[in-house]
Amino acid sequence: MNDFLRITPRQEDISGQPILRPLPSAKCRSVGPFVFFDHILENTYPAGSGMNINQHPHIGLSTLTYLFEGQLQHKDSLGSDQVVSPGEVSWMTAGKAVAHVERTPHSLQQSGSRMHGLQVWLAMPAADEQGEPSYSHHPASNLPRSTSMGVDICLIAGTGFCLQSPVPVCSPTVYAEIKLAAGAALQIPAEHAERALYLIDGEATLDDQQLPLRGLLVLPEGEAYTLSACSESHLVLIGGAPIGPRRINWNFVASDQALIDQARQRWAAQDWPTVPGETARIELPR
Repeated sequence: MNDFLRITPRQEDISGQPILRPLPSAKCRSVGPFVFFDHILENTYPAGSGMNINQHPHIGLSTLTYLFEGQLQHKDSLGSDQVVSPGEVSWMTAGKAVAHVERTPHSLQQSGSRMHGLQVWLAMPAADEQGEPSYSHHPASNLPRSTSMGVDICLIAGTGFCLQSPVPVCSPTVYAEIKLAAGAALQIPAEHAERALYLIDGEATLDDQQLPLRGLLVLPEGEAYTLSACSESHLVLIGGAPIGPRRINWNFVASDQALIDQARQRWAAQDWPTVPGETARIELPR
């Protein structure tokens, strides 16, 4: 029997939006560069409401937002103002300091909307974590896909399955959306040292092991496995090269505690880049 690590996500709520968060956990702090994994659960916002996460800071990480339903407006201290739709990638690299806002676009706040998707944080290599921030948006049509024998793969970021995403990751990474028809199978190669599967919907097995629904299954290094769908299934594969120990404090990620302490002091003192046109901000938690 394979020795897989199973992680049950904890339930959280962010400004009224329910999420499941398997990373980080006491059992597993990271998978490759992935240090944070939020499953933004299916949620219906009635007319006159929506997600609204005010201005907040980041250091030492890249955020990647990928939606299945709904839209999000991303605004940041670089001047970016982008509406993100399903199948698109919103990629923000924080570097030494960035602030951003995430909210339901005004038009959908008026009409009401649905929300469902994923947001992950990828830790930056120590040599780059104090670099300049950046933002890029990648339309669905620019993401590479492979479709064969009931298997549909979209490579969201990194490399894998003979595909390469245009998202400018900072270290070896794989982040793939996988959709399987009932009865379809896919080999999960050992091309990346650290890997984990998250089953969003459906029923699937990895070799002889049942995948936990909406749980993270961490794979041992160096072995290939066969993913098989017992019913129509929707999953993501995350992983990459080990990033090394990282400290996480609120919205800050760093290899050195001193960088986090400095960031907390700066945000508290309002010595931070601001998002144009935004005044509301999330204050530093005690």
